[in-house]
Amino acid sequence: MKSTSILILSFRCPKGLLWSVALLYCIAYGINGDAQKIDRQKLVERHTVVNTSFDSLSSLSVGNGSFAFTVDVTGLQSFPNAYAKGVPLGTESVWGWHSFIDTAHYQFNETLKNYHLNSRDVSYSVQLKEPERKKNAVNWFRQNPHRLQLGNLGFEIKLKDGSIATINDIKNIHQTLNMYSGEIQSHFTIENIPVDVITYCHQSKDVIAVKIISALLQQKRIAVTLRFPYPTGDWADFGTNYKNENKHQSTFIKREAGVLFKHQLDTTNYFVNINADNIEVTEKQKYFFVITPSAIDSFQFTATFTENLPSPHSLISFISVKNNNQTAWQQFWQSGGAVDFEGSTDKRAFELERRIILSQYLTKIQCAGNYPPQETGLTYNSWYGKPHLEMHWWHGLHYALWGRIDLLEKSLNWYKNVFDKAKQIAKRQGYDGVRWQKMTDNNGEESPSSVGAFLIWQQPHIITFAEASYREHKNAETLNKYKELVFATADFVASYAYYDSTLKRYILGKGVIAAQERFKAEETFNPTYELVYWLWALQTAQQWRERLHLPRNKKWDEVLNKLSPLPIQNNKYLFTESATDSYTNPAFRTDHPSVLGALGMLPQTTMLDNVIMKNTFNWIWNNWTWKDTWGWDFPLTAMTATRLNMPDKAVDALLMPVQTNTYLNNGHNYQDQRLTIYLPGNGGLLTAIALMCAGYDDCTINNPGIPKDGSWKVKWEGLRKMF
Repeated sequence: MKSTSILILSFRCPKGLLWSVALLYCIAYGINGDAQKIDRQKLVERHTVVNTSFDSLSSLSVGNGSFAFTVDVTGLQSFPNAYAKGVPLGTESVWGWHSFIDTAHYQFNETLKNYHLNSRDVSYSVQLKEPERKKNAVNWFRQNPHRLQLGNLGFEIKLKDGSIATINDIKNIHQTLNMYSGEIQSHFTIENIPVDVITYCHQSKDVIAVKIISALLQQKRIAVTLRFPYPTGDWADFGTNYKNENKHQSTFIKREAGVLFKHQLDTTNYFVNINADNIEVTEKQKYFFVITPSAIDSFQFTATFTENLPSPHSLISFISVKNNNQTAWQQFWQSGGAVDFEGSTDKRAFELERRIILSQYLTKIQCAGNYPPQETGLTYNSWYGKPHLEMHWWHGLHYALWGRIDLLEKSLNWYKNVFDKAKQIAKRQGYDGVRWQKMTDNNGEESPSSVGAFLIWQQPHIITFAEASYREHKNAETLNKYKELVFATADFVASYAYYDSTLKRYILGKGVIAAQERFKAEETFNPTYELVYWLWALQTAQQWRERLHLPRNKKWDEVLNKLSPLPIQNNKYLFTESATDSYTNPAFRTDHPSVLGALGMLPQTTMLDNVIMKNTFNWIWNNWTWKDTWGWDFPLTAMTATRLNMPDKAVDALLMPVQTNTYLNNGHNYQDQRLTIYLPGNGGLLTAIALMCAGYDDCTINNPGIPKDGSWKVKWEGLRKMF
């Protein structure tokens, strides 16, 4: 339901009636009890990001959800090598993919290995070490396709002596990111001469717009550079590989206004169009171009990145990009949800509010495209730039809870487009319906992984997303739009469960790796979180059939009626039924505490006892190796604490002082030197906050995840209840 200011409740009427109407209205529309409307511009702008020195972890980005452009302190990508080990200066899009030429003619079936599970052979695409041919085939299919770093667009600045300025020559830095206007303003000096740069991104086209003001322009000491890197093919790609000159080529042609560049890599090519007046272009080195404006006081240009040759008539001006950008961002912030902690006396409130604002901005520019995003968004490659489908829940569900269901639904069509490939995986393994990919790409190809191939918790996600869409649009159109995905997913869920005729119950596994990736696939069965997710998914799919006036599916009901109960030991839930040493083996106190997802990510179900879950929660809280976790584990813990009516623990979890729960100056969730940004953490934070404020179905507590000691003042609007 939509959120509306509750000022509408202040009609003159009998006192008792007024409060009754107010209470009913607040319950129905999910409005916090403070009647004053949030000043959203003030809320966002008090968290404007400021850089006053070089920090490789504090680069800033502009983007539109399908394209992102990350800059250093100069407002462009002038020093990519200086940031390569921090938050890299990436230029990535959803369409920019590349594959090396396969001269060995590898076949995907070379990556398959049969496992004898539940009395039959099942093939999985895994990381094989031998023979050499299969090992190389595995590496090929993991590496290809990979997302492209499209280019470095920066400055070349000359010092008085003619040498080229380095990062150490950039002085008097004052750079801001105003998220309300989507604008980066960068001020610095070179040998005491000021330089001011403004950077924008168009919100529906892959175009950046830049304006430069400096006396250095008159002296022809500042120029714009465009440098094309070659993909590394490594697990990570920071966009700084300037080798392999014989494997790619770049050309340019002058146009009436500006210049068009073409970059050719093997069978892949794309274009960059610089739209500007009175410029000179020279090729300084192979794949390194210098664009010099005429001697003027200010210079502005746009750069359009396209997969196909752009028409000269499609060029867009600086002012058009600026206006589009500012209008779209204002509309974004004035719609959807908002949470305001102003007036709180808990000193942590300002930091939590900062993380919320920055996470909304970052997920909007990095994760709101037509495909599931990768964990490092559109900044740099991790896992070769490929998305992990189990992470789509953390990347995207918050859009539904923050009143921005359209941003989630953009990526749901991908499931329809790759449906046949998911169906082929299920068929190959002897299951019904569709088995959704884990590590994949835009085309839905399967990537070999000795862990990912055995994960199953991504399977019901599409049912979660479809149900979220239905809650926002309760109509037949929504049901018909997603029913095939929901039903085919439920078919797999039901057929994956193995019936043990001796125990007379359905079992998940063996041949499963839990969301807590600490258990051997061949030995593992009945992970607690997955059991509850299986139950919820089948129950929800049956509800969809009933909404469509279809009979209940008998197979689904059979599994529902005979699904294994949750494994319990010493009045706590085992992490998996097979891990009877869950609480004694230190190796099982690391990674994701996913057992908490059984009441956190998921609502109360008939399978689960809250007393036992609280015992489980308390043990994990006191004994988990929190330094060996990931960024979404803290929102997960906060959500479970909220549903267990432990609001102090919910806030403590979100702000736990652990490295993997670090939020950098630019808002990114930092994990370690290998993974300097981690967007599932940002998305998870937003999901948790929505639950903590708006609550969940049948919740009667106001702000159930916020402490009630008087130190928190909470005002929110536009949030949706969670399941």
